[in-house]
Amino acid sequence: MMNIGKMMQQAKKMQENMKLMQAELAAMEVSGEAGGGMVQVLMGGDKIVRKVEIDPSLWAEQDKALIEDLVAAAFNHASQKAEELAKEKQQGLMAGMPLPPGFSL
Repeated sequence: MMNIGKMMQQAKKMQENMKLMQAELAAMEVSGEAGGGMVQVLMGGDKIVRKVEIDPSLWAEQDKALIEDLVAAAFNHASQKAEELAKEKQQGLMAGMPLPPGFSL
């Protein structure tokens, strides 16, 4: 059985590592696209949207609903990639750290 002091040290180390991971994620970028690349969203690993690009040909069509759907789809695509990136980082962070029974990421 693990003593409380050791558990507290591990918790503190995990908290420090989480802060570092969050900073690393914020510095990384993922992109999502829709409509064959006609709409692209650039997002940080922290899920902050940094840029949205819309192909000028979509404006010529003046189909507001289509543009809105493509922007939403591109955003969701980028968000999914950011989530996957965060999971990968968390797994690397937690490698070798003992977790209580029944606890998972």
